[in-house]
Amino acid sequence: MDKELIEAAISAMRSAYAPYSQFSVGAAVRADNGRIYAGCNVENAAYPLGNCAETSAIAAMVVGGASRITAVAVAGDGEALVTPCGGCRQRIREFAAPDVPIYVAGMEGHRATFTLQDLLPHAFGPENLS
Repeated sequence: MDKELIEAAISAMRSAYAPYSQFSVGAAVRADNGRIYAGCNVENAAYPLGNCAETSAIAAMVVGGASRITAVAVAGDGEALVTPCGGCRQRIREFAAPDVPIYVAGMEGHRATFTLQDLLPHAFGPENLS
């Protein structure tokens, strides 16, 4: 378990802009350069123009010059596990191998761990275009 990554996701969740859903989500990715890049969900009155937390974290990673994800953490509140949505699973797949761990957390900390393969079996990735 990557406690530093999970803490970054929980911290990012506190910065979310979610005035419509009131459902804040934070995400953090650890890149192959060892750095952590965080993001939060940012809603928009013109649905569906908002950004998911994972999308924001991946964009920060790309801007930071990294190109591979080695671990992901997603934090959200509530009883149910907050795992990446389908679109974000595909976005993660663009930059991550199937065995990359995805840590799911709540305000209290770590709740569950999956691999990308668990959440997106038989994924379509860049190698499918070769």
